[in-house]
Amino acid sequence: MQPDLLRLRPEDWRDQFDIGTLQRGQDYASQGRCTLLQTTPDEVDATCLGSAIRRYRQSIQLRPHAGSWRIEGRCSCPVGHNCKHVVAALLILQRQSPPLAAPKAPLPERRIDDLEPVPQLILGSHVRLHYDARKGRMVEQTQHRAALAFRYGEHLAFGKPAKDLLVPGATEILRIRRHPESEARHRQTLVAQGLHTALRKSEALPESAGELLELADDDAWLHWVRHALPRLRALGWRIEMRPDFHYNLLDIDGWYLQLEAAPEQDWFDLEMGIEVQGQRLSLLPILLHAIRHSPWLLTPEALARRADDELLLVPLPRGQSASQRIALPFGRLRPLLANLGELFFHASGETPQRLRLARPDAARLAALEAQVPLHWQGGETLRDFARRLRDLPQQEVRPPAGLQAELRPYQLQGLAWLQTLRELGVGGVLADDMGLGKTLQTLAHLLLEKEAGRLTAPALIVMPTSLIPNWQDEAARFAPGLRVLALHGSQRSALFEEMGRADLLLTSYALLSRDLKALARQPLHLLILDEAQNIKNPRSKAAQAARELNARHRLCLTGTPMENHLGELWSLFHLLMPGWLGDQQAFKQEYRIPVEKHGDLARLAHLKARVRPFLLRRTKEQVAPELPPKSEITQYLELTEAQRDRYEALRLAMDRKIRAEIQRQGLARSQLLILEALLRLRQVCCDLRLLDDETAATGKAADSAKLNALLPMLEELFAEGRRVLLFSQFTGMLELIAAELRARKIPYAQLTGSTRDRRTPVEEFQSGRLPVFLISLKAGGAGLNLTAADTVIHFDPWWNPAAEAQASDRAYRIGQDKPVFVYRLIARGSVEEKIQQLQKAKAELARGLLEGAVVSDWRMDEEDIAALFAPLA
Repeated sequence: MQPDLLRLRPEDWRDQFDIGTLQRGQDYASQGRCTLLQTTPDEVDATCLGSAIRRYRQSIQLRPHAGSWRIEGRCSCPVGHNCKHVVAALLILQRQSPPLAAPKAPLPERRIDDLEPVPQLILGSHVRLHYDARKGRMVEQTQHRAALAFRYGEHLAFGKPAKDLLVPGATEILRIRRHPESEARHRQTLVAQGLHTALRKSEALPESAGELLELADDDAWLHWVRHALPRLRALGWRIEMRPDFHYNLLDIDGWYLQLEAAPEQDWFDLEMGIEVQGQRLSLLPILLHAIRHSPWLLTPEALARRADDELLLVPLPRGQSASQRIALPFGRLRPLLANLGELFFHASGETPQRLRLARPDAARLAALEAQVPLHWQGGETLRDFARRLRDLPQQEVRPPAGLQAELRPYQLQGLAWLQTLRELGVGGVLADDMGLGKTLQTLAHLLLEKEAGRLTAPALIVMPTSLIPNWQDEAARFAPGLRVLALHGSQRSALFEEMGRADLLLTSYALLSRDLKALARQPLHLLILDEAQNIKNPRSKAAQAARELNARHRLCLTGTPMENHLGELWSLFHLLMPGWLGDQQAFKQEYRIPVEKHGDLARLAHLKARVRPFLLRRTKEQVAPELPPKSEITQYLELTEAQRDRYEALRLAMDRKIRAEIQRQGLARSQLLILEALLRLRQVCCDLRLLDDETAATGKAADSAKLNALLPMLEELFAEGRRVLLFSQFTGMLELIAAELRARKIPYAQLTGSTRDRRTPVEEFQSGRLPVFLISLKAGGAGLNLTAADTVIHFDPWWNPAAEAQASDRAYRIGQDKPVFVYRLIARGSVEEKIQQLQKAKAELARGLLEGAVVSDWRMDEEDIAALFAPLA
């Protein structure tokens, strides 16, 4: 085609475009948006500016047809065929070139009737972003289309088969007869599979691709691609998937997990992946992409709702077949994500191929091995370590021959757990409920170590001062074969030289830092912290001193491993396995803030999975069903008139003072003043005589609503022969109660922090000589066995429900054979009642960690302060 023949007559081609397309093309041509690139004997190439930033490419072929010219214009715009850009290019062509010569005589036609149509499907997707006002963020919406066409030989046809297919050639025109019955049959196959005519246009595929079809939703598309499409291929259908088609899925040939343990190091590398088309792909970058782009799909709640055979579609990483995806079954993902929660901790710029984990975290490998079929590679020693950690509670062991007690089944299990921890060289927290025999299990462990010849250095137990006599008595009673040395009293320095000859050393938290120099010189077989919550502040002198002791193994005993926040648990494990849970700041960012402030159950579940092998907790309900029932009764009392007046006057004064302090230096720095105000209000609720002021000096017993209710209760209980433990935070309150008991000739024992001889009051109460035992919560809330009691009275509550539970468990423990009644005396409408609500949140946080319960979002904020200092109801 020569340049002087390129001009077309309008009547040659304008009847091939609709009026709207012609008008828009004329506008584009008049604006000079179109540029001719190249003309050849067969076609014209042009480019057209569709918008300020988008340019489209046109390729136009001119073919003789019925005495005129047939225009076949292809464009890269979404319309794709004979669009406004093609019109603009033709108009520019007319301006720049002379007219074409008249077409040659019509070519002869050749008819073909026996070609059977081969159905063809082209599949494509289009993702668009739009703002969802309900969700308050941009969301993706993906549209999918299938284009149905039919191939007659090398030629394509679609739409209504009313006309034959005309194919112009160089010397003849082929007229191919279409077969509407065959096309309809193939179309019906798709209808039976759920496809129907697309109701709306989409950029997923251009109209020129064929008859556009769609399915109901994404789940239908996924099911169709996985189940129906292979059947169509088997029937000979031609299937073409565009690079952007969302369900262009690769088959997964296998799953693997590779371990590399570093010699002499306390960590290992883990790579988890899949095999696709003979190539190994790490799953970590793939899962990280899914977590960052669709986090709502991978929350614990979302995972729990998914059936095992449901699939998560994820793209392959860049550098692989990025246009293709893989389908990951939720049944496999659920345990992977539950056990490898570190995936959620990575910053947005990190895409590691492997995870580096601390050796104690190998426990989670055994869970994966049991839950997910994987091809394991390497790390045999590490996997054996993991299996033993997983099976810790199921190990069997015989009790030591010299133990003067018969261990219950759960206590034997605890002994086996302690023995295996020692064998594996890791620490642990024995966190059984109060009263289940942590002391006995520990003594059995030490005696077994001695009988096996492993106790070549002494064990040291650190405890509250008040528990030293109890440990001495229990060791003499149950393990007389142990040589016990108590490092206590003003003359204890004379005993330091004997430490190496003892089996068991006893000291207190108060003396630990003072005697650190001597204790640190003594190698220890085992370091044990009893009531280990005493080191919940890692910066305390006792906590710092404990970390400096030279011990082969370490163990914590506590019924309350976490009382107020997760940082207390971190402090215990920082002693047992330093660095395992990261430093304090990292632990705060990764666990405390997400769990305590945002209620992140995924982080809580991950932390629980990490600590589970090293924290053994059994409740009374689980292991001691023979215990009698425990009834808890809260008695609400109305304050006396004098108490109400004093309460309101003090509340108003402290409320103004606290608000001013918070405004001046913030809530966090006002804690001491807040606690002081709460203390004063609690004292008013107990007895006005606890206040150290002139008003208190004129108070009398009749001005205390609680004392007025308590004394008749004690008289009745005494007359019935009941045995009562009465706890109070205030030793001054215990003195006031003691004076009233003396006046009523009711015998009692008393234990406070100033009590030197602790054995005598305990023995007198347990023997039945004294029916009432007055105990300060701090001095006697833990470590005592007082099963002679059948009634517990908490005169005044405080923040920590765990402390109250420990105190109640002085009576409700193994050995108790009587129903136990626990009473709480609460001043109605006062700060005491409001504290009860805050207690619940702390209890829920502890249950969430230890028992998997739901965690509330608890924190002290200004609303809590306002509620605590609200007027009396």
